[in-house]
Amino acid sequence: MATTRTAHTVWNGNLIEGAGNTSLDSSGLGTFDVTWKARAESAEGKTSPEELIAAAHSACFSMAFSNGVAGAGFTPEEVNTKADVTFQPGEGITGIHLTLVAKIAGVTEEEFQSLADDAKVNCPVSAALKATPITLDATLAS
Repeated sequence: MATTRTAHTVWNGNLIEGAGNTSLDSSGLGTFDVTWKARAESAEGKTSPEELIAAAHSACFSMAFSNGVAGAGFTPEEVNTKADVTFQPGEGITGIHLTLVAKIAGVTEEEFQSLADDAKVNCPVSAALKATPITLDATLAS
């Protein structure tokens, strides 16, 4: 069964001086201030489309990786994923770097790397962002 999740943004003013807020409608978890400065310079307590993409990508990758690990017969004790989304004004999003540190008993380094690579390619957010270069550093914690 398909699901649809909804967020919306209200923006006031021009790009450089304007500001807006993005609301997570489906979950009701909050409303977040967004500005061009937060996107192109420093966050200063506001978010950006890239930070929201990073949040979505890190969550999706973690879920896909955990599912792959379970499918391979292992139980992930902890999966910690960071997503860095790089934005270059005038160019757009130029890359996404995923950093994974996971603790999984019994898995070999080769199996771990294979499962991480599979999640990088096949998580739904990665698939949606396939036009953007995505890189991965995966570390198996002991």
